[in-house]
Amino acid sequence: MIPSRALLRSVAVVRFRIWLATALAFGALLTGLLRAQVNEEKQRDQSEETETRAASTPKPKKSPTPKTKRRHTPTPKPKTAKKKSGAKKSAKSKSAQNEEPKPRKTPAPQVEEARAASEPAAPPPRAIAVPTPAPSPQPKPTRTVSAGGQAQVVIEKSGIEEDQGFEPPPSAPPRRGFWPWSRSVSYRYLTSSVIEAIRRAPVKRRRWQFIVVHNSGTRQGNARVFDYYHKHVRRMQNGLAYHFVIGNGTSTGNGQIEVGDRWRRQINGGHVHSDYLNNISLGICLVGDFNRDQPTRAQLDACEELIRYLRDRCGKTERGTIPVKPHREINPPRWPTDCPGDDFPYSWFRRF
Repeated sequence: MIPSRALLRSVAVVRFRIWLATALAFGALLTGLLRAQVNEEKQRDQSEETETRAASTPKPKKSPTPKTKRRHTPTPKPKTAKKKSGAKKSAKSKSAQNEEPKPRKTPAPQVEEARAASEPAAPPPRAIAVPTPAPSPQPKPTRTVSAGGQAQVVIEKSGIEEDQGFEPPPSAPPRRGFWPWSRSVSYRYLTSSVIEAIRRAPVKRRRWQFIVVHNSGTRQGNARVFDYYHKHVRRMQNGLAYHFVIGNGTSTGNGQIEVGDRWRRQINGGHVHSDYLNNISLGICLVGDFNRDQPTRAQLDACEELIRYLRDRCGKTERGTIPVKPHREINPPRWPTDCPGDDFPYSWFRRF
């Protein structure tokens, strides 16, 4: 019994030893294979990293140079930027083609970290003096022509300026008396009623820029007749087109001055063929047709007194005293006229 048991034990021990040896050998072979496979994978990863670094290293060296040039040039050229961007895109596409057969790992974050580490620490962009172009003054949108649109209509100046206050009325003429200095000013045709009507009108500063002299074109008439004609025949809403009318002795006295409603209300006249000029010019009409006759001496004297008083009443303009013009010289060339007539003594205007 004893030897049989020892024999059995020896056989089991041998079998166990054989099994253990084979297991150890198989384990050693398996570990060797695994290590070789791991080493191959590491070598592949390292080769991939070196290839990607070799492909990406020229990019950061070239990229800073165009950036610095763009910062120092006042006007960047979009064409070159497009070309450079296209070159960068082509380089990226080539690198992408090279990386296609090895899609296991994406080294993009590692490349970015390497690029950031390789690039020198550049100063902040705000600290660099960049020559920015000065903003050119753009035209105002109120009167500019819109792009691709039609030109806007230019509205003519109305002639009525912003409120600049009122002209103070001139002092009343001194009355005739015993003292010699009280006889300095005397009017022959400007009656007290006419002077009072001129003084009471609310005249604004620089409201009137011209005084225009006309003839009625008729041998007789007065302010009432002309007012009826302008209102009912010519359909003028405000009636009499003139501010003042001076008679010739037919319907009113020779040299008699009549004050129109347009002066009392301080509204524009209707005596010139231009709305702009009507807004800034006073109209004085001498009754008569001066293509066949001449104005009377009384009419010219009365008109001279009236003009001088109106100049004093309306004040000075930017050009000085208010100029006096015949109708034919101030009417627009598109509508020529012979008013106040061919026989009017135009040398009379030299007094003003």
